[in-house]
Amino acid sequence: MRYISTRHGRAAATGRDFDEILLTGLAPDGGLYVPQRLPRYRAAWFDALRGLSYAEVAARVTQPFLGNAVPVAEWRRMIEAAYRPFTHPAVAPLRQLDSGLWLLELFHGPTLAFKDYALQLVGPLFDRVLRKRRRRVTIIGATSGDTGSAAIEACRDREAIDLFMLYPAGRISEVQRRQMTTVPAPNVHAVAVEGTFDDCQDLVKAMFADAAFRDELGLSAVNSINWARIMAQIVYYVAAAVALGAPAHDVAFAVPTGNFGNVYAAHVARRMGLPIARLAIATNRNDILTRFFARGTMSLGAVEPTISPSMDIQVSSNFERFFFELAGHSGPKTEAAFKHFRASGTLPTTRRQWQAARALFQAERVDDDATRATMGELYRAAGVLIDPHTAVALTAARRVRREPATPMVVIGTAHPAKFPDAVMAACGVRPAMPPRLANLMALPERRVSLPNDLAAVQNFVRAHVRQGVAA
Repeated sequence: MRYISTRHGRAAATGRDFDEILLTGLAPDGGLYVPQRLPRYRAAWFDALRGLSYAEVAARVTQPFLGNAVPVAEWRRMIEAAYRPFTHPAVAPLRQLDSGLWLLELFHGPTLAFKDYALQLVGPLFDRVLRKRRRRVTIIGATSGDTGSAAIEACRDREAIDLFMLYPAGRISEVQRRQMTTVPAPNVHAVAVEGTFDDCQDLVKAMFADAAFRDELGLSAVNSINWARIMAQIVYYVAAAVALGAPAHDVAFAVPTGNFGNVYAAHVARRMGLPIARLAIATNRNDILTRFFARGTMSLGAVEPTISPSMDIQVSSNFERFFFELAGHSGPKTEAAFKHFRASGTLPTTRRQWQAARALFQAERVDDDATRATMGELYRAAGVLIDPHTAVALTAARRVRREPATPMVVIGTAHPAKFPDAVMAACGVRPAMPPRLANLMALPERRVSLPNDLAAVQNFVRAHVRQGVAA
């Protein structure tokens, strides 16, 4: 398996191996890495997954993306160790909400959010590759809420990694913030930036674009711009679909998304042969994706705060991977389009590209009132509490047209206890804190605040990177 940048195209000479794209995250030309060719499977391959554990499914789905980076037996042991601490024996259980309507609970990992399902694998992968190469890296990331705590949990106390996670000050829940700021590990730093998530994301991209800074500190990424994240997220779509009768029967998914990474992983699963009849994108009022699929125009707007803050995003980074497909896998066309997007705020797309996109996705905009209503209705009808991001997806799932015989799976992205105030306002009850969060509010925080200024952030990173070479 070899990887290319979305801004370079299919030339075989540009192909890079998994170790390389894992450590660099973002391509030097500013593009995102994608496989030169995706594996494609027949029905018998998916049939053979039925009855396997989540870890076994993960090993089979992800192994082709690693190439020769990790021996098969060792990779299986790493996966089993990564998912062993998850609190549900199924790891990613399905809960039936209604006839043909299911909730995929992706909040049984250490930080109670779907990001754990990828990052608990990415952390050990980094360790292995860095030991082999006797290197260390500085991981720079941006989070709208859940990626930060999941990355910190995956990378804390690792000798060869320094991690700096930028988050928008005052725009995430208190639980999300404390999950980052109460970790005492010396190699991790949560930094509040005076701005939006898009500002944080722009700072990260600017640091990667600064070649001297990137090389000096050995920058790497754990956001979903890193293909390893996408690779690991494909697994739960495959596992859920097979559990519900695929490949003999189609399955549909409704996915809450801001950065397009989670739903893009579902799209990759579909390209690999998983029979997904419908992919519904669910956005809050930061609806740049919904507007694109409705009208064919992707144009930036102001980021508005909502009760589903992890989706308060206007620049959906992973959309570049999908656009690369729409552009016929042309690196030059993709590069030109996204440079125009950054300069003008509008992504140039053709009517043919828009129609191709609409054939693959539906999109729904869900405002805060509808989100609260869905949370309250589900609790009153079934006694089930869900977080506001999951509620956005459930609302979208109920709106989109679907075939009665096709199961619709709502992606449950976070435990309701991560958003207690929103749940209380919608349902009239405060979700109980899981044991992992029991003393979170009593722990001391390390609070760092910086302006939305590249030089200030770079100076902070330089001042706090540990020196030395990994043993």
